[in-house]
Amino acid sequence: MTPKKPQEWLQVVGHAGSFHVGDYGTLLKRFCKGEQQCYLSLMDDSLRPFVPAYHGVVQRDNQDYNVIDNLLTHFNAPAIMDCKMGTRTYLEEELLTSRERPQLRHDMYEKMVAVDPEAPTDQERAQQAVLKTRYMQWRETLSSTTSLGFRIEGFKKANEECNTNFKRTRTKEQVTEALQNFVESNTHIVWEYLRHLKQLRDVLETSDFFRTHEVVGSSLLFLHDWTGRTGVWMIDFGKTVALPPPLTLDHRSPWVEGNREDGYLWGLDNLIDILANMLSLSEPPV
Repeated sequence: MTPKKPQEWLQVVGHAGSFHVGDYGTLLKRFCKGEQQCYLSLMDDSLRPFVPAYHGVVQRDNQDYNVIDNLLTHFNAPAIMDCKMGTRTYLEEELLTSRERPQLRHDMYEKMVAVDPEAPTDQERAQQAVLKTRYMQWRETLSSTTSLGFRIEGFKKANEECNTNFKRTRTKEQVTEALQNFVESNTHIVWEYLRHLKQLRDVLETSDFFRTHEVVGSSLLFLHDWTGRTGVWMIDFGKTVALPPPLTLDHRSPWVEGNREDGYLWGLDNLIDILANMLSLSEPPV
């Protein structure tokens, strides 16, 4: 019998301890009811090929976990990148809660001044604290979330080089440089990613799930390895919420509080354009 391939998992970004490797090519992610509901809906939607398959709930050490496919299983020492999609990473209800029950965060104030000592207001400086939503809105103006509708959260290359320093990567030129670093200027990989993203966009524009959900804080996971195998999947649905009928979103209109627009497709359009521009002086691979 062929020896079983060891289960691999690498967490580039996110909260440590949220994941465990499961059996038979699965991944255990700390249980979230909203994310479970999204996966159950997605298994019956046209987007199913673009998300990890969902396998229910298991308990480990008195903690529930959602069981999903481990997307790394079919790759050999892959490079991996997480791109956070959309023009905001907070829900409208979080803004409301923050106003009704404001909670000052000293840790987020420290993070803010570490990046830009001039960012806090006089009041925030006196309190040595900021509201979470204030911090998140400020952070997004620094990155390409606001300017392009997506941001690179982090990546790991096949040589184990890991980079999560993209908080101030904002312009198309800066994003292009980061993407070139990730793919190591491999034209074939860029072509394949572009193909995947265009297919995803076509399906998103007709998906019932996508049209009827506010998709916030969700990422695209990019994987490629030395064999040339590539893949792109939608992940992280903990902040994806169903809209009250008959409201629907186009995911491209600018967000104004109350309209629930998230800018996901606008960000995907920009990401596709950037990859296409990276190939503008290249020929398709044979």
